[in-house]
Amino acid sequence: MPITKSAKKALRQSATRKARNTVRKEAYKKGIKSFRKLVSEKKSGEAQESLKIAFKALDKAAKTGVIKKNKASRLKSRLAKALAKTTKS
Repeated sequence: MPITKSAKKALRQSATRKARNTVRKEAYKKGIKSFRKLVSEKKSGEAQESLKIAFKALDKAAKTGVIKKNKASRLKSRLAKALAKTTKS
């Protein structure tokens, strides 16, 4: 347990940031999961709407530092490719 006043504050800040990061991380993972489910069910119209939500969640996660910018770009690219593959088929 922290002893000094500054260490106690750092612990509080750390807990707050962890909670915020967890919410952001769960949001983008949930968005990706729902998108992939719709793609596997071949529902391209709904998948397109879900893709927008997933993109927004990924952008927010990257902006706030939960994930790196390149990881967000990589995931977005893969999701867009998956959608293109289902609409083409």
